[in-house]
Amino acid sequence: MTTTEQPVTTSGTGAPLGGRAARSDAELQQMAKDHLWMHFSRQSVMESGGGVPIITKGEGHHIWDSTGKKYIDGLSGLFVVNAGHGRRRLAEVAAKQAEELAFFPIWSYAHPSAIELADRLADLAPGDLNRVFFSTGGGEAVETAFKLAKHYWKLQGRPTKHKVISRSIAYHGTPQGALAITGIPAMKEMFEPVTPGGFRVPNTNYYRAHEMGFEGTEEAFGLWAANRIEEMIQFEGPETVAAIFLEPVQNSGGCFPPPPGYFQRVREICDKYDVLLVSDEVICAFGRIGNYFACDTYGYQPDMITCAKAMTSGYSPIGATIVNERVYEPFKHGQTAFYHGYTFAGHPVSAAVALENLDIFEEEKLNERVRENSPLFRQTLEKLTDLPIVGDVRGDGYFFGIELVKDKATKETFDDDESERLLRGFLSKALFDAGLYCRADDRGDPVIQLAPPLTIGQSEFDEIEQILRGVLSEAWTRL
Repeated sequence: MTTTEQPVTTSGTGAPLGGRAARSDAELQQMAKDHLWMHFSRQSVMESGGGVPIITKGEGHHIWDSTGKKYIDGLSGLFVVNAGHGRRRLAEVAAKQAEELAFFPIWSYAHPSAIELADRLADLAPGDLNRVFFSTGGGEAVETAFKLAKHYWKLQGRPTKHKVISRSIAYHGTPQGALAITGIPAMKEMFEPVTPGGFRVPNTNYYRAHEMGFEGTEEAFGLWAANRIEEMIQFEGPETVAAIFLEPVQNSGGCFPPPPGYFQRVREICDKYDVLLVSDEVICAFGRIGNYFACDTYGYQPDMITCAKAMTSGYSPIGATIVNERVYEPFKHGQTAFYHGYTFAGHPVSAAVALENLDIFEEEKLNERVRENSPLFRQTLEKLTDLPIVGDVRGDGYFFGIELVKDKATKETFDDDESERLLRGFLSKALFDAGLYCRADDRGDPVIQLAPPLTIGQSEFDEIEQILRGVLSEAWTRL
């Protein structure tokens, strides 16, 4: 048998899971081609017989594919596996909870793990964000916040406050409501008309501030960008704007951290015009930026926090929308109810896993680890700026983006055809072949995104830098 024909299983040990027969890589590839519809993927890759990487095992910050090859997980799966792969205690607590109570909804009933997790999240969240509405993922958490904002203002006797503001190129999810908040036109045009009421303001990409017509310091740029929110509220009319959705560090476009003072000014604007501030922390919560919630890192208090992904480090799906007492207050009385929910929200197994995951965070001081090591991670990645193709390295915590350019002096970027050849035609596969799973993204300007497990340190930073250096150097020669 060839290497690709060796039997593999998702256990990564050679033994079938659940008594199922082991499958060879060739068998799995054929089954995927015949039946699997992947997300955000070009099915033509499989239809043409090109095959797809099949990941069978994870341990720490490494993953293995169905041929037995080992890779660094430089993206924590998808900003998810913050505590690292292969945590036996998380698998064990899931099994224990499933034996005791595998499922029960939180529709007029409750169960201990959901109650305890809500209490834990309320304790970790800033200020009076004390009420937790569970979902099963990030898009659902954003959808919940959107619907809740509109319902809240109707209960306040202000039904015209239904519009929402978000930033250019920002990604907030794919449900119809969340899609209206997402600021990437190409991701929405095939589903139009989308839910009405979404409006866009500039993001905080200081590297490209000149293209927005701004010249000045980073701090001044932050105030300029925040003031565009006020301008949009005034233009649309304060009595029509319900909420603004902002990621602490914007993901799409390549890790845009907030300039100093940005969120403080945004909070002032929201208070002035009576607009709810939603901190979309689906990616940034649970240690990615060095705190349980990134709004604490940047010193602002939102009215709602949306979170998901790393709450369980990916060992079971869950999401949540955490709201303050102001937003919750009108739902405390009489016959008022928020007619919204999901069958699997607050799932007993997921909630139990989340509680255990948070225990790991505390015991291993993962937030502190990120805060201590983030400057070292940045310094290591900034070594890459000696390459002609690297224009900018930016980000925070364990979340960085490397923007690629055609001309460093002018910051000239690649056109669509060049970006297609560079990212999809070469970089994604070349980085993976070199042993690094990360993300080559061109939803804005072309960037390489990194968000590794929070358990790694300097030796892994160096290894990542070396892989990137080799592949990016080759990419430049191909251009």
